[in-house]
Amino acid sequence: MSDTPPPVLPPLPTPDHARSGCLTAFMVIAGVILLLPGLCALVFGGISVSDSGQIASDIAPFVFLGLVVGIGGVALIWAAIKGRKAPPARNGS
Repeated sequence: MSDTPPPVLPPLPTPDHARSGCLTAFMVIAGVILLLPGLCALVFGGISVSDSGQIASDIAPFVFLGLVVGIGGVALIWAAIKGRKAPPARNGS
């Protein structure tokens, strides 16, 4: 047996989880665009309910689809804002 120490491995690089500002801005813009069908679904669903007292069966699937897309837009905006990590602080040296 030899008394040599085991080889020293270099430290593993830590993954950088910070997202670029451009990707965050793109996600927010895409989320705002996805909010528009949800807004239309609310408007047309509200008009349909106020006219007949219940949602007309021919427009109901479109209202539901618009609401789902709008919820996706809210989720995308939320993920863009909450998922953004601050870059690590750098020392002045």
